[in-house]
Amino acid sequence: MAEDFFQGYKGVALETLKKFNCRVWGQAECNTTQGVFKGTVLPRACNDDDKHIVMKVSTGYNIGVDVDTILSMKETDYKKANYHIPEKEFPYTEGLPHVKLLGTGGTIASRLDYRTGAVIPAFSPGELYGAVPELASICNLDTEKVFAVFSENMGPKQYIALAKKIGEEIENGIDGIVIGHGTDTLHHTASALSFMCQNLPVPVVLVGSQRSSDRPSSDAALNLMHAMTAAGTGDIAEVMVCMFGPTSDEYGFLHRGTRVRKMHSSYRSTFRTIGDTPVATVTRAGVKPIKEDYKHRRKDRNVKIIPTFSDKVTMLYYYPGMHPDMLDSIIDNGYKGVVWVGTGLGHINKEMYPAVERAQREGIHQYMTLQTLWGYCGMFVYDTGRDMMARGIIPAGNMLPEVAWVKLSWALGQTEDPEEVKRLMLTPINDEITEREPYNGYMVYQGGVPETDDFIKRFHK
Repeated sequence: MAEDFFQGYKGVALETLKKFNCRVWGQAECNTTQGVFKGTVLPRACNDDDKHIVMKVSTGYNIGVDVDTILSMKETDYKKANYHIPEKEFPYTEGLPHVKLLGTGGTIASRLDYRTGAVIPAFSPGELYGAVPELASICNLDTEKVFAVFSENMGPKQYIALAKKIGEEIENGIDGIVIGHGTDTLHHTASALSFMCQNLPVPVVLVGSQRSSDRPSSDAALNLMHAMTAAGTGDIAEVMVCMFGPTSDEYGFLHRGTRVRKMHSSYRSTFRTIGDTPVATVTRAGVKPIKEDYKHRRKDRNVKIIPTFSDKVTMLYYYPGMHPDMLDSIIDNGYKGVVWVGTGLGHINKEMYPAVERAQREGIHQYMTLQTLWGYCGMFVYDTGRDMMARGIIPAGNMLPEVAWVKLSWALGQTEDPEEVKRLMLTPINDEITEREPYNGYMVYQGGVPETDDFIKRFHK
């Protein structure tokens, strides 16, 4: 058979396929010492070993079959698969809201690359409709691919471009905006847009997925439907993150862009509001507010776009035994701002004090946040905190570390005047600092705790 039928296979695995006359994309029955497996023979990632044959089984998942366990293989059918989802023109429905989907990349707009075995940002926003036709019953949709990058490659350049694009779309009369984004730094972008896009008259909803569209357990379709609902018909005109609420498909959460954080590497319900409650839940039927104090949708087109960002701000995560040369190197490299991530109420060791004093003398803006994530900086409580404030470190309330980094970068993009930077940093724009945390804003329960196990048994089997 031609080599085209053995994409990516080499060595022993290639010889095994040739021996049993089985081709890539062929349906095969594989009899092994571990049992019989039936499925589609998939291409191999070119960087992988030559000891396994990859098959997509009926559940939709891929398995690797060790060639040393194979007793026999038989090709039962052959049909080359097409993993490309064609773009479809989105139908117009009179009376439905007009939503703009801005694509940036990430898993919600991805497919599996069988050459490398990696998930790549390959679906255009138009292809998303081809994958999720239900969107047509929610809104009239326009799509635009702004970027095609993984979220780790998002940064100030992309934040500024998105903020300006949001301003343009609002001026053009859009009813809501959805931004497809990779999940790893989705909360960084959400906080940046919260500061850059103020007084929004319509919702701006960032959405991603933990699992790519070609996986049976993908959350991409439902997250998109929820995000479109929130953007098109929801009353909450803020920058929000829309992702799964529980791990099941019951509903999604709408998180405020300044209080949300990715908290698990793979759970579909990875995003959590920290130190507060989510703004709302969302299903395909609509948005149900949890909080009462949110900014409402308006008919005017008035919005304040402040697309500034300094790339000379960094975070320092304190650890026991940290040496002052860590901060000295930051000073020497011309940084203008430092967000400390301190222990407890906001502490670092005394060995750092000379470097902190040097940073103060050289006009570097320093703010303190907490490793605990929940709670407030309490730098008046102990001598350590008072000593640090005397050396120029300013407590940032209960602002999350990455939100403080984004906000300080945004502020220093406008001014380096210490008092004006302090005013910008400590004046809440959208609950990045709150007066108090609600009693149910800190919910961390472990398995094995009686009340937690009882809840799981009663509500989530």
